[in-house]
Amino acid sequence: MHPEASGYFPDFDDYHVGSEAYLNLIRQAKARVDIPIIGSLNGISSEGWIDYARQMEQAGADGIEMNIFFIPADVGIRSQDVESRYLDIVRIVRKTVSIPVAVKLNPYFSAMGTMAADLRDAGADALVLFNRFYQPDIDIERLRLVSDLQYSVANEIRLPLLWIAILHGRVPVSLAATTGVQTADEVVKYILAGADVAMTASSLYKHGIDYLHQMNKDLASWMERHQFGTIDAFKGVMSQKNIADPTAYERANYIKILEGQK
Repeated sequence: MHPEASGYFPDFDDYHVGSEAYLNLIRQAKARVDIPIIGSLNGISSEGWIDYARQMEQAGADGIEMNIFFIPADVGIRSQDVESRYLDIVRIVRKTVSIPVAVKLNPYFSAMGTMAADLRDAGADALVLFNRFYQPDIDIERLRLVSDLQYSVANEIRLPLLWIAILHGRVPVSLAATTGVQTADEVVKYILAGADVAMTASSLYKHGIDYLHQMNKDLASWMERHQFGTIDAFKGVMSQKNIADPTAYERANYIKILEGQK
């Protein structure tokens, strides 16, 4: 690795909750539930990330989701350098742990398909589409930046839905959908596009953890109405690879949409 590689990983001190507290959370979760526990690995600098990934595996995590929160604000940085940063991180963490590794991506790569394939070749077992960066707002009265939490809404599924549909069946990697999952309807759409996993957070903040029961019930009801006995029976049937008109996912469809508004 080139000397700058150590600048890609976070020190333990970068984790506001404290590394040991989070590792204890993983241990407690493993002891109390019989579902897979996926640890979340976040950061942007220093080689501490490698040790932390190893400790998460030792604590019992069944997998790791790497949340590479990096905004290339340096106007002089090249796209190849940004991509190399992601790939270097994945390669090193992949060598560090034996459990599955997922990468939570942002939607700003110019060639998303190639980047997805490169991440797979670097060792990623899964991709999570997409990371929702919390961009600042501006308080025009106090003239200061404001950072606040905005829950996702259902219409935000469009971008990840597009890329999951394009990548399904073309890049040999598990696909997880995140952003905009408010009801079972969004879960169904993501699975139809080809997602293996649908992730939700905002809906649980708004409705509580028990809302998962309702979402599962509504999903089962939809499957019964459409005579699907399993998730696999309809996974990816609306992906670009499987639909009759693949161009529907490309820009040509933009003209059709505009013509439909006349």
